[in-house]
Amino acid sequence: MNKDDFFFVEVLIFEALTVGIMLVLALRYPSLGATWCRKVSRVINRIAMRQMTSVLLVGIIAVAGSIAVSLLIHLPQPRIHDEFSYLLAADTFASGRLSNPPHPMWPHFETAHIIQQPTYASKHPPAQGLLLAIGQMMGGHPIVGVWISSGLMSAAICWMLQAWLSPRWGLLGGLLVAARLGMFGYWSQSYWGGALAAIGGTLVFGALRRIIRQPRVHDSILLGVGLAILANSRPFEGLLVSLPAAATLFVWMIGNNGPAAKVSNRKIVLPIFAVLVLTGAAMGTYNKQVTGNMFQMPYQVYQKTYAIAPVLVWQTARIEPTYHHKVMRDFHRWELDQYRRLQSMSELLKSARTRLMKLWYFYLGPLLTVPLLLLPCMWSDRWMRLVLLTSGLLMIVLLLVETWVLPHYAAPMTGLVYVSVLQGMRHLRAWRWRGKPAARFMVRVIPACIFASLVLTFMLELNWTLQRQPNPRSRILTQLKETGDRHLVIVRYSPTHSVHEEWVYNEADIDGADVVWAREMDKARTRELIAYFSDRKVSLLETDMN
Repeated sequence: MNKDDFFFVEVLIFEALTVGIMLVLALRYPSLGATWCRKVSRVINRIAMRQMTSVLLVGIIAVAGSIAVSLLIHLPQPRIHDEFSYLLAADTFASGRLSNPPHPMWPHFETAHIIQQPTYASKHPPAQGLLLAIGQMMGGHPIVGVWISSGLMSAAICWMLQAWLSPRWGLLGGLLVAARLGMFGYWSQSYWGGALAAIGGTLVFGALRRIIRQPRVHDSILLGVGLAILANSRPFEGLLVSLPAAATLFVWMIGNNGPAAKVSNRKIVLPIFAVLVLTGAAMGTYNKQVTGNMFQMPYQVYQKTYAIAPVLVWQTARIEPTYHHKVMRDFHRWELDQYRRLQSMSELLKSARTRLMKLWYFYLGPLLTVPLLLLPCMWSDRWMRLVLLTSGLLMIVLLLVETWVLPHYAAPMTGLVYVSVLQGMRHLRAWRWRGKPAARFMVRVIPACIFASLVLTFMLELNWTLQRQPNPRSRILTQLKETGDRHLVIVRYSPTHSVHEEWVYNEADIDGADVVWAREMDKARTRELIAYFSDRKVSLLETDMN
């Protein structure tokens, strides 16, 4: 059993048992803990009334928790292809460049999710790389950017919930997000991302409610910034959740309840338009520097150069290109196998069930599912209809349209998920069993159980870390750097090597790196590589990660 499956089973059992115990206690002893809860509630209310203080407090708690997990358990080491790609972008930006010139020996450095021509760069949108670069420049390590993103996400969701519900529920929701997403999991303990797209969606919907309540320039700017973040982190999914928000804003502006045209133009349209124009110019400049075409993204270059499988299930697979390396061909053939499997309706529905389960567990789990049982009660609220329709649209696409799906693909709707959860908790408080406020007990206990689940996760993570072997690539890299020499490591894979365990990733300045990782090619090309790096110690690494 791998780590993810282990955590899934253990935490799922704990939360499911907790829900069962809560239900029994709620029916038998609905007033249990009421006095203590009222005292805690009064403290929370006093803090919540100072809204900016609440936002800052939630952000600080999330950052502190994320730092504590990283330092007390283990500093995250990159393992996934995408992480190395984002770290390349971070190293590039931190060096003051938007991209890197192609290396003379570039065929030896080809690897997943990175383009080598016309420049050497990450294929991914730049937002996550910029965040990691900020961390690298501020704290000397990209993980600082991850910690910052955890705090900003939790704080932003608290800010959004203050507009959608109330300051008290906003504070509670922000703390739940910090505990559920901001301390553990790959959003806060890896370089893969997720929090940034969540921030983008949160800014859009938090600003939307504030603008419709009272149009103000700074809220419109924040909405535009949210759109900019989505466009540069999860552009496709970000577009899907932004369209309903844009439609809602437009209908309100032209409707009878909307502001005068002069107010709309000055306080809403122009600020958003200005942010989007600047964003478009910046994106065009970045694309121009990386791909040579301001309208062509690095992702498109990578797909055209290496990919076979399309990103949407209804698209047609591409003709297989010529690869320099077997491992690159195997990786993209594996992607093609995933795509072909989804061409069967039965397999597509089976995959949808699996995806739904993973998304449910990541964002909710049994504890936060309880309030969602009252979703039918929320439909009469027009704002909740927007939440549910927007979330439903994105979920349909994630479950049935995209070829690959991971929890961070749904990150733009994170704020909407917690609006639904907190709104469900509000409705749950009013539910009565035989005239007794039984459900109030559950509302009081759910936050406490979330934090108990947090402690359990910490203990499981610590136990797992003590038992597992260090990441072999990171261990070897550290050992080589400690020698004080400069190294060239030529990697040779066995025929049974797993395409999910990659060794060949490099820094932005390959020639300036202490350790260079390169793929073995034919004898003539390998001799050229060794001659090019003649000032380095050369090692042949034969590895089988299975």
